[in-house]
Amino acid sequence: MRGKVGLVIGLAAGYVLGTRAGRERYEQIKAQAEKVWNLDPVQEQVTKVKEFTKSTAMALPSTLWDSAVKVTKAATSKGTPGQKLDSAIKTGRAQVDDVSRAAEKSTKAVKDAADDAFDDIAKAAGDSRSGA
Repeated sequence: MRGKVGLVIGLAAGYVLGTRAGRERYEQIKAQAEKVWNLDPVQEQVTKVKEFTKSTAMALPSTLWDSAVKVTKAATSKGTPGQKLDSAIKTGRAQVDDVSRAAEKSTKAVKDAADDAFDDIAKAAGDSRSGA
């Protein structure tokens, strides 16, 4: 499904960019694209993306920051330079798992959001065609 939607978008963009039909046809295509953009299902997806970026997308940078702070604290802890290095390495290895989990969670959330968006838009496009 995503491949079909991507193909249609790619073809439309290629046509708009490569058209030789002139300004009038370009304006028609532009007007149609604006109509699609302003459809309620599309705007619902825009809202979902905005909400998503405020929450889930920030999980990974936050985890990276927390991990960097922990490694830095371990490296500046009391002890000999060798002990500090060992502590930093041990902490770094433990943080790799946290960062990996956060990255997987963010990746899955992005994939799920994209799949939902494609499905909703395809459904809306089907509904608008059958209602016309």
